[in-house]
Amino acid sequence: MSMTLKINGETKTVDAEPGTPLLWVIRDDLKMTGTKFGCGVASCGACTVHVDGQPVRSCQTFIEDLEGSEVTTIEAMEEDKIGAAVQQAWLELDVVQCGYCQSGQIMSAVGLLRENAKPSAEEIDEYMYGNACRCATYQRIRAGVQRAAEILEA
Repeated sequence: MSMTLKINGETKTVDAEPGTPLLWVIRDDLKMTGTKFGCGVASCGACTVHVDGQPVRSCQTFIEDLEGSEVTTIEAMEEDKIGAAVQQAWLELDVVQCGYCQSGQIMSAVGLLRENAKPSAEEIDEYMYGNACRCATYQRIRAGVQRAAEILEA
């Protein structure tokens, strides 16, 4: 099946069988490897991207459900005001340890800050709950979201 998608502001035509997860189209067909495969069942958050501005798990988002949608991946976050602030905070606070989950963490953090410009520690923990970090940098992730909120407030 051939279909047209808008990914990171660009129109792309892809060939994929119905039932193909967006994750594999992004990684294999479009060669954008910032979005990671973690679990394949939408439990870990490593594959998080935005569809129409909302964080979704791309491993369980099927290509045929995206006609007319805007998909944004980690590759475009530096061009987004909130995404750039989150990335700056991540660097300032040295949030990353191994880094495997961080594209998904950043995409979720951006989603949170779009909904809530100044989240409390509890709100951050609740929103980010579905993003697993095997290195357990949760305190640094929380601090990074708080710092990004400060950057955006300035």
